[in-house]
Amino acid sequence: MITIMIISVVIIAVVIALSVFTVNKGYAFKHTIDPLENNPHLPKDDESKK
Repeated sequence: MITIMIISVVIIAVVIALSVFTVNKGYAFKHTIDPLENNPHLPKDDESKK
């Protein structure tokens, strides 16, 4: 019974450690955005720039 409890605690600790690791790695990721002049999703409106 004790061995099952120890194995369960080890598995829970590993899952929590991996969760903390992935969340920290996700927050550390540098997100970038495209400048407006290079955005392919915006319509080209050359006449309004003149």
